Amino acid sequence: MENNESPTLGKRKEPEPESKPQSEPAPESKPPTNPKNSRTCVHEVAVPSGYHSNKDEAIHGTLSSPLFNGSMAKSYPFTLDPFQQVSVACLERNESVLVSAHTSAGKTVVAEYAIAMSFRDKQRVIYTSPLKALSNQKYRELSGEFNDVGLMTGDVTIAPNATCLVMTTEILRGMLYRGSEVLKEVAWVIFDEIHYMKDRERGVVWEESIIFLPPAIKMVFLSATMSNATEFAEWICNIHKQPCHVVYTDFRPTPLQHYAFAMGGSGLYLVVDENEQFREDNFMKMEDTFVKKKLEGNKGARSNGRGGKGGSGGGGSDIYKIVKMIMERKFQPVIIFSFSRRECEQHAMSMSKLDFNTQEEKDTVEHIFHSAILCVNEEDRSLPAIELMLPLLQRGIAVHHSGLLPVIKELVEILFQEGLVKALFATETMSGRAGRRGKDERGICIIMVDEQMEMNNLKDMVLGKPAPLVSTFRLSYYSILNLMSRAEGQFTAEHTLPDMGQRVSKLEQEVALLDASGEAEVSEYHKLELEIAQLEKKMMEQIMRPENVLLYLLPGRLIRIREGGTDWGWGVVVNVVKKPSGGGYIVDTLLHCSPGSNGNNTRPKPCPPRPGEKGEMHVVPVQLALISSLSKLKVFIPSDLRPLEARQNILLAVQELGNRFPQGFPKLNPVKDMKIKDPEIVEFVNQIEELEQKLFSHPMHKHQDVDQIKCFQRKAEVSHEIQQLKAKMRDSQLQKFREELKNRSRVLKKLGHIDADGIVQLKGRAACLIDTGDELLVTELMFNGTFNELDHHQVAALASCFIPGDRSSESQIQLRTELARPLQQLQDSARRIAEIQHECKLEINVDEYVESTVRPFLMDVIYSWSKGASFGDVIQMTDIFEGSIIRSARRLDEFLNQLRAAADAVGEVDLEKKFAAASESLRRGIMFANSLYL
Repeated sequence: MENNESPTLGKRKEPEPESKPQSEPAPESKPPTNPKNSRTCVHEVAVPSGYHSNKDEAIHGTLSSPLFNGSMAKSYPFTLDPFQQVSVACLERNESVLVSAHTSAGKTVVAEYAIAMSFRDKQRVIYTSPLKALSNQKYRELSGEFNDVGLMTGDVTIAPNATCLVMTTEILRGMLYRGSEVLKEVAWVIFDEIHYMKDRERGVVWEESIIFLPPAIKMVFLSATMSNATEFAEWICNIHKQPCHVVYTDFRPTPLQHYAFAMGGSGLYLVVDENEQFREDNFMKMEDTFVKKKLEGNKGARSNGRGGKGGSGGGGSDIYKIVKMIMERKFQPVIIFSFSRRECEQHAMSMSKLDFNTQEEKDTVEHIFHSAILCVNEEDRSLPAIELMLPLLQRGIAVHHSGLLPVIKELVEILFQEGLVKALFATETMSGRAGRRGKDERGICIIMVDEQMEMNNLKDMVLGKPAPLVSTFRLSYYSILNLMSRAEGQFTAEHTLPDMGQRVSKLEQEVALLDASGEAEVSEYHKLELEIAQLEKKMMEQIMRPENVLLYLLPGRLIRIREGGTDWGWGVVVNVVKKPSGGGYIVDTLLHCSPGSNGNNTRPKPCPPRPGEKGEMHVVPVQLALISSLSKLKVFIPSDLRPLEARQNILLAVQELGNRFPQGFPKLNPVKDMKIKDPEIVEFVNQIEELEQKLFSHPMHKHQDVDQIKCFQRKAEVSHEIQQLKAKMRDSQLQKFREELKNRSRVLKKLGHIDADGIVQLKGRAACLIDTGDELLVTELMFNGTFNELDHHQVAALASCFIPGDRSSESQIQLRTELARPLQQLQDSARRIAEIQHECKLEINVDEYVESTVRPFLMDVIYSWSKGASFGDVIQMTDIFEGSIIRSARRLDEFLNQLRAAADAVGEVDLEKKFAAASESLRRGIMFANSLYL
């Protein structure tokens, strides 16, 4: 996400509201107190250069302080949290917004408001998420809230003409490339779970979708907390030339407690309390138990050095005792986190003697379970993965990971939300959902730790800073061909580099004109200013001796602070403290700081005030040596500076004095005002006064010819910008991008996708429609006759090699003859394509390309399923999880439909029929059972 300009930023921190959200019922017992859990938020906005808002400030506030006093598009039965209020105000300004908050903080409220606005304004809205399962879930939620909602996932299409369309990001990208008419009616696109952009496989889909959205469409981005939200907003601002707000909160509605379970030691230890404080004392106690066990001769259950690994030995029985103890203390619901899907299942099954549900709850679970599995045909209802789950669920125990059968995974999610699952053994897929808002007093997470786990590693795992969102953008042949087919082939690189070159030329012309101005006079005036500044610095070193200055550092005195080359501006003295053991003095000073900079109880960070920026005043300890000026002026200091309002009143007073003294605050004269008689200081004062007389009598000052001063400063700025731009052009990502585009275009020419003039040919037209598998390789098979020699069962099996998914742990895959030969042809074609790419100067390892592109792990499974085998039979053929097989089969079906469309586009009727038959042979039974959310 390269940022070539510097959009302006405003920042503020919202106060805690007086009223509590009415939607939260009062708990019967008092939940853990969390002073850091205040409902505050930080707001920033990136604004493109030259942007002017025509909004009525009385109704909409300003860009840096948005508010909304109009009629709401949607009402809520509770008071919105500050981050929700600010986000809604940004939406009503018709400006894009990124909302960054913890899971369950209430980001969905913002998405729902954007949808409600679209209904009110008779415009369409798209809600996009990274996964089909999430899209299904969101479709169900939104259908309950709004009456005109559709769904498009590749698997399912429901009401495609609806006002609100829920879809996967791949579907949106396809619509953008094909210039779908639907987009002309869309006002808003909501990107849920935007942090998925970090995903190497799928992240590029997000970036392309964002880049190619029409500029008239505004965006809502919903994300888990991330460290570079401002940078992301600036990127959006630059590519779409529209403001993008950032609303960030670390408010967690339900406090979380993290416990470590000592595998090979003993006991359960609270390592992070509800105030997000890491309890080192408890970690050390846990470490002691490992040593104690060793001394007792009990080796315990040892693992391979990663927390959560290794459930053998006595671990299972210990976990049993721990879970039992948690339930006895009524800490439920609890999520027991493990890295391994197999471990999750083993631990859950070891809980056979525990029971956390009442008879009434058991009956409810049984009723929901039997209703859920009605979507599965009768034959598959007796699968062990289904039958073994009911007794577990009835006792309030469940497993959640990506390898579960979809129907079971969704069932567990529904039961957990309803409070019918009390102990959940999960991988990272659900660990963030411990503690349901408005339902639980606290969320409990347990991490299984062995003695190899270091304290800092555990600390990073549970309290690690939010990760930055990094670009995963890469040029794909799919995107190049689609853009070329729309005559936009040289897109970003071709447009941006000439723009930079033109900018340099304009700036160089400006420098030539600036050189013609009276630079000598400006230089002389500037030299006088520098000499005065140097003398003042030397003089201040003498003045700042305690015997000279302490008498004048009274509360309210205005002092200027400078640290190295940074001018922190004018601050206000609060108090002077003597360091112990003769260590000098510290001046507690009210200084301008960035909003929210003292969050999480960290020391506030001063920042030089900028025009129009609304900062905050905080008390900062300052060493005497950093005071660069003392003013004659003093302001009133109230006795209690803890309230923000008291400190902001002082900030306003200082700003008002700035308006009254535009030439600068009057300074204390060390001789006349401070009565210092030191000969050296007296000499400094005389020299400064002499230089100031020259400065005031200089033509530049006398005629107040600030234009020439600005001209001199402008020349320095322009020269600096020219240097930066030239450096960027020499060694920029864009240059590399352009090179890669040229090399990939060579590949497309060699393979016959485009001609010498860059015109897309027949093969290229087919590849344009394929984005699930490797588009070059599969079109090669379509055009070299590989598919023609196969029946539709073999086609389905061979096509499965293109689908990313879990790998089998078997070292050698033994295939029947009717599959081994097509696989060999596929691998040979992959090698040829890799070699051509290497010849065209693309960085590619031929062997790695073949191995990563051709994935034959499910060929036998898909072939047997296509020929009519039962699901019970095919799962015996592999060690891959049932849920992973189903997920791959559904992506395969989507891929086969893309191949069918590609064959149709190039007039290959027989191939089209074969792909359609292959797809049809998959679409049966549990593999394609309906989602519980639909």
